[in-house]
Order: sequence, then structure tokens, then C-alpha cells
Amino acid sequence: MEPVVLTTERLVLRPFEPSDAPAVFAACQEPDIPRWTSVPSPYGLGDAEQYVATTAPEGWRTDAAYAFAVVSRTDGSLVGSMGLVRISLLHAPERQAELGYWTAKEHRGRGYTAEAAREVVRWAFADLGVERLEWLAEAGNEGSRAVARKVGFQMEGTLRAKLIHEGTRRDVWIGSLLPSDLPRAPEPADPAAEATPYLPYGGGRTD
Repeated sequence: MEPVVLTTERLVLRPFEPSDAPAVFAACQEPDIPRWTSVPSPYGLGDAEQYVATTAPEGWRTDAAYAFAVVSRTDGSLVGSMGLVRISLLHAPERQAELGYWTAKEHRGRGYTAEAAREVVRWAFADLGVERLEWLAEAGNEGSRAVARKVGFQMEGTLRAKLIHEGTRRDVWIGSLLPSDLPRAPEPADPAAEATPYLPYGGGRTD
């Protein structure tokens, strides 16, 4: 996948660059980011340099993850990181992906993360042909869940012992977003592409 650049009213979502390393390092010193995400802890400048110069670009090249640096359009400061992760099911017939993100502490509470997420969601549905987008977070991550709800994700429940964090199994919240959940479904980039029919479960006994 060739890296792309997305824009919103206040933000630019672009591929990470080597010059982003100091800002990524600074953001990941805030305890909530390693607590609720998979970034290393403690997080060193070398970790940031490895991520922006190698890991993130490799994700685009190998279709393993599509990571965006979320930056302010006014001053270029790093707001956070967002992208599609665990995208092994992106291609037909599954057409699924997972949305992941973190936000620098000083930029929280301004609606930036939901704004960026809506644009990534639009891109995923319209340009990549995603038919089911998932959000997962360790149970208790209220901030991440609040953003997911604002974007329109429907909470589906708790996956028991799904995550191993610091040597302990943890429960995970899961939500999903379908194109039909949005007030106006994004137009597909390829109008000739056919969506997989969806048959919701209608209820009834299963035993």
C-alpha cells in the first residue's frame, strides 16, 4: 500500500517521518499511553526512532498496519497516532480492519481524536472497501471507549482474558462500526465494487 495523506478541518494525517521521533518519544512518556497501549515501557528515544523510521513505514509497505501521524494544521505539532492495525482480514472476503489510536496528553479534550478517526473511517470504508471496522481496548479504558462511541462504534461486549499485559491476562472491550451505522455511508471509490450481503441474526433459540 502506498502511504496516503488525509486532512480534516484542523488536522493532517500523514505517514510518520524520522523528524517525528522526539515528539513521539515525549508523548509516550505520559503513563496512560504505555498503560493502555502496546508501546514499550519504559519508552526510550531509540524506540521512537525505530518506530518512525522503520516500523511504521514497513507497515505500509507490507500491509501490516497503516499508521498516521496526526498533526495540527496550525502549528504542525504532533497530536497523536492513529491507523488501521491488525489488518490481516482487510482483503476479501472478510474486508475487516481494526482502528487504533493514542493522543498526546496536552491535546486531549479538544475532539481531535474523534475528528481524525472519522476521516480514517471514511477512508477505510470508501477507499479500502472495509465492511466491518473493529475497535478493541483493555476493559477500563474509558477515554478510548468515549472516542469510539463518538465516532459511532456499537459496543458489542467483553472478550474475557483476550489481552496479555505485563504478564497478566486482561479483559478487552470490543465494538464494531459498519458503513450502515453512519448517518451517511461513504461512497465507495469503485462504484462497481459489490458489498458482501449482510444477514443480521434475527433471534431465537440456539440450544
